[in-house]
Amino acid sequence: MYKYDNYDQAIVDARVEEFRDQVKRRLAGEITEDQFKPLRLMNGLYLQLHAYMLRVAIPYGTLDSRQMRMLAHIARKYDRDYGHFTTRQNIQYNWIKLEECADLLAELATVEMHAIQTSGNCIRNISSDQYAGAAADEVADPRPWAELLRQWSTFHPEFSYLPRKFKIAVIASPEDRAAMRLHDIGLELVKQDGVLGARVFVGGGMGRTPMIAPEINPFVKADDLLSYIEACLRVYNRYGRRDNIYKARIKILVHEIGADEYRRQVEEEFAHVKTLGIDPPLAELERISAYFAPPAFESVGDDIDRSDPDFAVWLDQNVKPHKQAGYAIVNISLKPIGGIPGDASSAQIDVMADLAEKYSFDELRVTHAQNIVLPHVAKRDLYAVWKTLNDAELANANLDLISDIIACPGLDYCSLANARSIPIAQKIATRFADPARQRDLGELKLKISGCINACGHHHAGHIGILGVDRKGVENYQLTLGGSGAEDVSIGKITGPGFDEDGIVDAVERATDKYKELREPGERFVDTYRRVGMEPFKEAIYG
Repeated sequence: MYKYDNYDQAIVDARVEEFRDQVKRRLAGEITEDQFKPLRLMNGLYLQLHAYMLRVAIPYGTLDSRQMRMLAHIARKYDRDYGHFTTRQNIQYNWIKLEECADLLAELATVEMHAIQTSGNCIRNISSDQYAGAAADEVADPRPWAELLRQWSTFHPEFSYLPRKFKIAVIASPEDRAAMRLHDIGLELVKQDGVLGARVFVGGGMGRTPMIAPEINPFVKADDLLSYIEACLRVYNRYGRRDNIYKARIKILVHEIGADEYRRQVEEEFAHVKTLGIDPPLAELERISAYFAPPAFESVGDDIDRSDPDFAVWLDQNVKPHKQAGYAIVNISLKPIGGIPGDASSAQIDVMADLAEKYSFDELRVTHAQNIVLPHVAKRDLYAVWKTLNDAELANANLDLISDIIACPGLDYCSLANARSIPIAQKIATRFADPARQRDLGELKLKISGCINACGHHHAGHIGILGVDRKGVENYQLTLGGSGAEDVSIGKITGPGFDEDGIVDAVERATDKYKELREPGERFVDTYRRVGMEPFKEAIYG
C-alpha cells in the first residue's frame, strides 16, 4: 500500500498545526461558530446532535495494521470506545471534544492518516473495489489510479470550492463492488487491444434526486486519464448551480444539458487541458504503482478442513475466491444481529489489526457496505482466522444476506436526519435472525437512510427504507428493485409509509411474496424485475 513521502507528511503535519490554531481561537471566542464552521469542515469535523463528529479518511478503503490500531486507540482515548465504518470507506467518531481534536489529528498524522477533504464542497475520499489487487476478474489493480487521483485532488486549487461535494470511484472489474455508477464520476478500468484505459461515467448520485451516471466516454487511454477527469471537473465547476444547493450536484448539470452536450464540452476542454502537461510522467506512475506490488505469496495448497459446521457456513458465505492459488479473500461482517451496522469496538478493531498483521500481509480494506476485508489469507489459515473472529464476535456469516444491512447513523446522531435508522436495522435483523432463513432468502441487499441525503444508499437497495418526518412523527417509505452493482438501478417507492413496527412487517411480507414467486436461482431483485411491483404491493398493503 502507498506510503507517505516527505511532501505528504509535511502537508498533513502543517494542516494539523493550522487547525490547532483555529480551534484555539474558537475556544477563546476570537472567532464565531459561523466563522469556524468552514474551517472545521475542511478538517472533517461536523457538529452533530450531541457532540462533534470526526470523519477520518481511509483512501480507497486500504489501510495496514498500524493504522487500524491507531483507529482503535482513537476510539478508546477520544470517543466512547467504538468507531463507525461508513459507506465512503471511511471511519467516523461520534463523540469528539473540540478541545481534543487537534491532538487527535496529530496522533493520526503519525500513521499517515488525516481527515482532510472528508467534508466540504471538494473532491472527497476516492473510493474503490475492496477486493482490488486480489480479485480474479480485475484487468488491473485500480488502487494506483485511485492514489494518483487522491494526490491530484488534494488541495487542488481549482476544485477546493466546487458547487457541491464530489465523489469519484475507480474499479477494474466487470463486477461492480463499489456502486461506481452512483458516483459523480465513475471509472471502470478496461483494456482495448491490450492498452489500458477507462470507461468514464459522469453524473451519478443518490440523495434527493437519485441518478445513474451515463457513459460519457467508452475508452480514455490511461495516459490521458488525469487530463480527462480534469476536463470533466472544469466543465462542472464552470456551470454547476451555486445558486441552489438542491441542484448543485454534477448529476443535475448532466441531466439538464444532456449527456451529449456535456460530452461535447468535456472533449473541447480536454483538448485544451492536454496542452498543460498535467498527466504524470511514466516514472511517477511507476513510483506509485510499486507500492501496490503483489505480496510475497507462498506456494500453498487449496485444501480446507470443513468438518466444523459453523466454520463451513462462514466459509461459504463470507470467503471469496482469490486470484492467487491457495489464497482467499475474507470478509468480516460488522453486522451482528441486534447490533449497529458498521460499528466496531476498539477491542474488535485491534483484533482485526492483529489478524491482518499475522495472516493478510498486514493489509485490511473497508468496504462501502460497512464491512472489513482481509484481502490475502492463505487457505490453510482460514480456520484460525475464523476462530479468532468468532471469539471476538466478528464471525457473522451473513455477507450479502438480509441482515447485512447498510444503515446511516440517522436521528440517533445526525442533525440532518428526519428519522432513526439504527433501531430499524436492529429490528429487521432480529426478525430475520435465523441463519437458515437468511440463507434461504439468498442475496438480498437491504439499505436504510434516515433522511433524503441517502447516506445509507436506500435508493440502491434490493429493499430500501427511507425515514421521513410526517408532521413530527417518524415515517418509513419502502422501495424495491434498487441495485448499486453492475446491474445498477434505482428503487421505486411501494406506496404509503409505515411506522417503526410496520416497516419491519412490510419487509417480511415482501420477502414472503418473493419466496412465493421466485424461480430457481433468482435473487429477490431478479424476481421483482420479472414480475414487477404490483404483486409485491398487493402483498405489502393487502
